[in-house]
Amino acid sequence: MSRLITGNARRDYDRLTAAYLKIKDERDDLEELRKSNVKTIKGLQKRIEDLTEELNILHAKIKALENELAHAKAIQDHDSTNTSSPTSQTKPGKKKHIPNSRRSTGKSKGGQTGHPKHSLKPIAPGEETETVIHGGPNDGQLCPKCNSGNYEYTGHSVEKSEYDIKITVRKVKHVWHIYRCLDCGTLFRDTIDPRLKDPAQYGMEVEAFLLSLVNIGNVPMNKAGMVLNGLTGGELNPSDGYIAKLQKRNANRLDGFDSELRRHILQMKILCWDDTVIMVDTKRACLRFYGDTRLALYTAHEHKDLDSLMEDKILPLLTSETTVMHDHNTVNYNEAFHFKNIECNQHLQRDLQRVTDDTGHTWANELKELISATIKARKDAIAAGHSSFSPEFIQTFEDKVSAIIKKGWKELGTVEITPNTDPFERALLNRFKKYLKNYFQWVKDFSLPTTSNTAERALRRAKSKSKVSGQFESIQSAKYYARINSYIETCRRNGINDYEALRRLVLGKPYTLAEILSHSSG
Repeated sequence: MSRLITGNARRDYDRLTAAYLKIKDERDDLEELRKSNVKTIKGLQKRIEDLTEELNILHAKIKALENELAHAKAIQDHDSTNTSSPTSQTKPGKKKHIPNSRRSTGKSKGGQTGHPKHSLKPIAPGEETETVIHGGPNDGQLCPKCNSGNYEYTGHSVEKSEYDIKITVRKVKHVWHIYRCLDCGTLFRDTIDPRLKDPAQYGMEVEAFLLSLVNIGNVPMNKAGMVLNGLTGGELNPSDGYIAKLQKRNANRLDGFDSELRRHILQMKILCWDDTVIMVDTKRACLRFYGDTRLALYTAHEHKDLDSLMEDKILPLLTSETTVMHDHNTVNYNEAFHFKNIECNQHLQRDLQRVTDDTGHTWANELKELISATIKARKDAIAAGHSSFSPEFIQTFEDKVSAIIKKGWKELGTVEITPNTDPFERALLNRFKKYLKNYFQWVKDFSLPTTSNTAERALRRAKSKSKVSGQFESIQSAKYYARINSYIETCRRNGINDYEALRRLVLGKPYTLAEILSHSSG
């Protein structure tokens, strides 16, 4: 065959063969390049995938940090408007919220036009205990016009009255004469008051004053003695041990009052109760309140639990005739109890405000505003002599509540669930599933309260004691404090002065509950 390929044909054949071989080499080179590029592309794609994954992780971390920051800010913004924190715990630089449910009258603050001014009356002639004469020739005064020291009294005066106190120590000596019977020779004397059992002791006013410092003023026992020592110029200096025994002795004098108070509380139709943490020898303990606007019973326990509630023998002895107002203490729904439950709406409004502040969701604020408007409408209805809303009003209110709660679940469903998601909103919505009726019974029955403020206010003194005095040295001292304050607070709620109540107590003749209640009704 090669012999047949000659001349030009041979040359064309060789050229084409060479071109083919060249193209084949180029193709092989391109194939190698393609394989190399594919490998490079795959490497780049893998790198892109790795970087994308790293970016997603970074985005997730940033989102988590944003959630943590938002959660921390929400907690930082918690105050008395969205939690049960007292206004005293408002952070520095933040304006304190002072709760006030009264409506504005549009009038300016202070005394109104035509309102008589209340001031001290000048001392009537003959009632002064001391007279101080100011000025005179011997005081070196000069005429303000001519600077002369030659003047005379005109017979006219300017008088000002001043009311002040002066603490003086009364040192009273009691004497009992001893007699001899001329018929039988028996020696005898009058009965000595049990208060005067020792050769020397502090009197009634001292004891009442110390009790008022410790139980009303929340002054620590060591400082109560210091106060009295300072007021008397160092003449009286009661020891801490004496004041502690004074607490014990007078708390024990109230055994009868405590029993009588408990019997009345068990017969109440509407009862408020609440408890708060106190410190006993650096450990957390509990001070509890039961009562209403006229009765106040305090108890103290080492633990804030169901067992201590059973020890109080109040809740377990109530019947279905009693309605108990509380701040969503789920222990109230224990099967051992038989009373009816209603929930505090002021605490609910704080919880709703917290949800609004923490999440920005609108349903919580809508429900809060609905509750506020309905409470105001109830006040107007009561002022107009009504005992309940109309069935149509009640139905409209319930429909609005249902719609708002439904909206709440819808808004909650848009929230991305993360480890930092605040579960409070979900817990509140779940609470409505079970306790909705207990929150809004006041809409149907105007005799029921809307809040447990009576109980909350009753415990503020104990919170003040924790801040001022620090703590109780033992649970027994807390029980003495609770017993004495049950007596003082009940007296105060019925118009009896605290100090007068303590004077009766140290005499061993405390007011009976019947006397206290008749005082307010009279």
